[in-house]
Amino acid sequence: MWVDYDKEADVLYISFKRPQKATDSEMLENGILLRYRGNEIVGITVLEASKR
Repeated sequence: MWVDYDKEADVLYISFKRPQKATDSEMLENGILLRYRGNEIVGITVLEASKR
C-alpha cells in the first residue's frame, strides 16, 4: 500500500497496487473517490483530507 498527500490540494491518495491504473471510479457523497480496475478497488482518493 502507498500513501501520498498533496498539501497544496489537500488531497490524500491511497493506492493498493503500483502502478495503479484505474479503469473506472466512483465519487461518494462524502468526498471520497473510489478507483477501480474491473471489480477490484485499486485506490482511494480523499478530498479535503485535513478536515477529516
